[in-house]
Amino acid sequence: MKTLTRLDLNDARRLIAGAIRHADQIGVPMCIAITDESGNLIAFERMEGGKVTSSTIAIDKAYTAAAARKATHEYGAASQPGAPAYGINSAIGGRLMIVAGGLPVTYADAVIGAIGISSGTPAQDLAVAEAALQFWQAAS
Repeated sequence: MKTLTRLDLNDARRLIAGAIRHADQIGVPMCIAITDESGNLIAFERMEGGKVTSSTIAIDKAYTAAAARKATHEYGAASQPGAPAYGINSAIGGRLMIVAGGLPVTYADAVIGAIGISSGTPAQDLAVAEAALQFWQAAS
């Protein structure tokens, strides 16, 4: 039998609050997805003005970060022609994201969930995800 530590709804709400805080600071309304360690959605919020098309992208970024146990931008580098994971973004019905904005959430060196952000540039999405993690860690 195995005992797992995972994000709960309160953690997800704290991550969303941190993401909203940073998105408001940079003036870019975002779609924010939080998953458990298996990539299953715990919570989602589309800020007023967040792109409708970014809803699915944010969810898939969080799914990828949780399931792969790595940041989505790391897949971006590894999935270019000639790289070891070339074409991985077409796996699982195209659900694996290779654009920045998806980060695993870790605790005690274990992935316990993930966050996915979409609606800005890849750099903005990543910055909001990083700010959300910092906000969550400060409260933990």
